Parts: sequence; structure tokens; C-alpha cells
Amino acid sequence: MTVAAIYLVIAFGLGGLAMVVRLPPLVGFLAAGFVINALDVGEVPQLELLADLGVTLLLFAIGLKLDVRILLRREVWLTTSVHLVISVVVGTTVLWLAAVAGLAMLSGQSLTTIALLAFAMSFSSTVFVVKVLEERGESHALYGRVAIGVLVMQDIVAVVFLTVTSGTLPSPWALMLVLLWPVTRILRRVWSGLGHGEMQSLFGIVMALVPGYALFSALGLKGDLGALIIGVLLASHPASSELSRSLFHIKELLLVGFFVSIGLSGLPDLPSLGVALLMVFLLPLKSVLYLALFALMKLRYRTALLAGLSLMNYSEFGLIVVSVGVTTGLLAPAWLVEMSIAVALSFVASALVNGRGHLMVEKIATRLPEQDEGSLHPEERSGDAGDAEVVVIGMGRVGFAAYQRLTDHYRLGVVGVDYDGPRIRRLADQGLRVIEGDATDLDFWNQLRHSESVRIAVLAMPRHGANVTALACLRESGFSGTVAAVARYDDEVQWARDHGVDIAFNVYAGAGLELADQVGHASPVQGNDTLADDRGTPAVDGVTRPVTEPATHKESP
Repeated sequence: MTVAAIYLVIAFGLGGLAMVVRLPPLVGFLAAGFVINALDVGEVPQLELLADLGVTLLLFAIGLKLDVRILLRREVWLTTSVHLVISVVVGTTVLWLAAVAGLAMLSGQSLTTIALLAFAMSFSSTVFVVKVLEERGESHALYGRVAIGVLVMQDIVAVVFLTVTSGTLPSPWALMLVLLWPVTRILRRVWSGLGHGEMQSLFGIVMALVPGYALFSALGLKGDLGALIIGVLLASHPASSELSRSLFHIKELLLVGFFVSIGLSGLPDLPSLGVALLMVFLLPLKSVLYLALFALMKLRYRTALLAGLSLMNYSEFGLIVVSVGVTTGLLAPAWLVEMSIAVALSFVASALVNGRGHLMVEKIATRLPEQDEGSLHPEERSGDAGDAEVVVIGMGRVGFAAYQRLTDHYRLGVVGVDYDGPRIRRLADQGLRVIEGDATDLDFWNQLRHSESVRIAVLAMPRHGANVTALACLRESGFSGTVAAVARYDDEVQWARDHGVDIAFNVYAGAGLELADQVGHASPVQGNDTLADDRGTPAVDGVTRPVTEPATHKESP
């Protein structure tokens, strides 16, 4: 128990230190692994189990939000295939030249060994990328969906590699996995009767670990891929997003064990650190290749840059490839430590680059050759706000309620914006005026500025990070209208005030006000004097809410 306490204190301390210097906490967790290793504190046998649970729940959550049609898109499957081939060729060439130059550990290695290392370096980390996307609130943005699609395709390649190198085929019973489709139809009905509490969260964990991880492992397949597939099969359930949110903090806590465990693989010496640094120096080539391929697939430079930068890291799967190489005798055991260091350093480098924000990407994109707007991918073409007076960014529950209130009660011209294509189509079928767009894209706001009728922007995205980025792009574009933003916590409300947001509204306070209004309208004694006062109610969490005539409020969905 004492050893576990030391692990927790070091991980918490270095995670907090990373936040102080404006790095993702996971960088601190990686450092904690190396520090714990250097201090020789002792082992916590359960750490590996916790790490595996975290990765399994992560892939299950990805499946719950994954539209499998994204895998059939050319910019996903073709980019993944071409990038993999070119990465192996370029990586093999660079490492071979380093071996010829006499670089320690590489000198004297066979071409097969070097090619295996290059193959290990061609993969990007699903865990790292998805965590970064979730922190930004951009896993549903076009670049986020494309990046996740590439990662899933890489996981499929991983399964094929492990099957081929294991020397044994999956169990013949694996063919029976096709029955999971009708089984999950029954499971969705069970899910519907579980409510919204702990039973739903427990259902998700059971699905990820039993028909997901355990069943697939028993049949000779990759267990965490099984969790991903089960998530995909359950994704059509109306509560899939709710389940994903309920598992979020459990998954995040367990993933701390994953990042700490990487540093426990071994400590670097000077020769191994030199090779690891060479691998890190190859990361920009990896990102540039993604940029070129995505641009050829008719994605805008901004989208290609964001996706390429998010994939600019090495994968924990690289450790599995090296482990296979050690088992087959192609690699020395020291390469496990080497690859662990390279993976950890790539996470740090990627966190630093991706932490610079979208405006850096916008500046780079403006220096690249101009693209023909008409030839771009349909999702990349600019939307038109028309004669709308208000634009609501984020058409989830809060944005949808704001849209209805502004149109039905205040008779304003409103256009809703979201980057979730299926949601846009669903709302359009209901008669709402909505366009597909990404508010974290500076070009979106530049186009919006040309619509002189728009004078109010409502930032209603669920993630504070996405609203922060949208605000920065909005200001950069020169938008001078009124800005309103929702927040879930008081410090986020304060941040919005400090950065010039005209109306910063705590959604929980808003729910309380709505509830009070509903009670007030239903009460026999309604306090008409107060309701008739149009000067505004006192501020709630720093927000003054105007009071209008006692019209019936529409309930938010």
C-alpha cells in the first residue's frame, strides 16, 4: 500500500507541475514513470491491469462515437495505406543510413531488423490522440473524425500483423463473432431499461470487458479491438453519448496507469537516448507526409495540418511490434527500453506542438498554395449564414434550446452551426435552419464576417476548450458583434468575463432559473410586479438575465 501511495503522490505532483507550465497532465504522468523507475520504489502489480482497463474502455468509448462509414472514405483508408508504406520505406532508409554512419545500437543491425523498427514507428497512438481530441472537444470535428478513422485502420493492420507473427491462426470459433450483431440488438433493449445511473455505467464496463476484451482474446484476437467493435455495434443506441460521458472520468483515471507504465519500461543511457532522439527528429516528416496526403484527398490545409499534427507521435503499439521482434530473435531486449523512450518523447513533442493552438495552424495554412474552393471535400466548403442575425455554435441540447427560444419567443433570424453531419441532417429534417461548419476554424469566422446581418454569436459547445478556440478565431477574424458563451463551472465563467465575452452563462444556473420560472408560472400567486419588471434579475454567477413578459418557456430537449 505504501508503494502505491508513492506512485500516486509522484503522478499527482508531476501531473500538476505539467499543468502549471501549460502542458497536458499526461506529460507529467510519463515523467512520473521514469522518476519512479529511477527511484526504484518497487512494483505495483495492479498497474498493468489498470493500464489495460483504461485502454480497453478508451477503445470502447471510441466505438460508441464512431461512424464506421468514415473508414470507407478515401481520405481515411487510402491515406492510411499509402502513409504506412511510405513511412516504412523512409524510416528504413534513414535508420539504415544512421547504421552505416555507426550510430550506437543501429550499427551492425540487419535490414530486416531496421525495417521492423521502421514499421513500429509508422503507427500513431490511439490513446494519446483521442485524449488530446477529447480535451479540445474536437473528436467530432472533421479533422478529429479523420484522425480517429486513420487510427482505427491502423488498429486493423495491427491485428493482421499480430495474427501473422503469432504463428497461430485465430480459433475457428472466431467466425461465430458475426452473431454479435443480433446479440447486441437484444443488449440494446436491456440497456434501455437500465436508466441513467450506475447500472448504465456498469453495463458499459461489462460490455467492454466481457463480450469485448475477454471474448475476442479467448478466440485468439486482439482484446481491445474487441472492445472497439462492441462499442461500434452499440453506437446506434440513443444513450450512447450519455454512456460515453459517464465512463469518461473512469477511463481518464485508469489511463494515468497507462502513461506511468511507459516510463517503467526502463531508463535511458546515452546511446539509447541518441537513437530515441533520432526517432523523434523523424516525427515532422511523419506529419508532413500526412499533410501532403490529406491535401491530395481534397481536405483544406487547415484540416490536413490539424490531423497531421495530432498524429505526430509514436504508438504504444510500437512496443508490441518490438516485443514481437524480441520474441522472434530479430531484436535485442534493449530495444524495448529504446522504443519506450521514443514513445514517451514523441508524446512530449506532440503535446508541445498541439498545445500551440489553432491560430498557429491558421498562420501556417495561409503560407501554403491557394486551394480551389470548388474542388474541396463537400464538408470543407464554407457555409452561408444568409440574413441571420444570430448564429448559434453547437446544436446540442443547450444550443438547440437557445435556437428555439431565440426564434419562437424573440422572433430573431437564427442559424445553427455544428460539425456533426448526422445531427445537422436530423435537425434540418425538423425544419431548423442549420449549416455544417467548424467554429474552431478561422476561415469559418472570416466567411461569417462577410454576412453583415450577423450581430450575435452564441458559443454553446459542450467543451470549454472548443469555446475558447472559437472565441480566439472569432476575435482574430474581426467580428465585432455581441458574444455569448455557456460554461459549466464558475472558473470558466470568470475566464469568459476576463476575455471580453459579453454574456457568460453557467448552464446549471440557467437550469435553475428556468425551473424557477416554470414554478412561478404554475404558482397561483405569480408575483406579477416582479415578472413585469423588464430591468433584469440580479446576476447569477455574474450573468444578468433580462426578464420579459411571462410567456410560456419551451422546455429544452
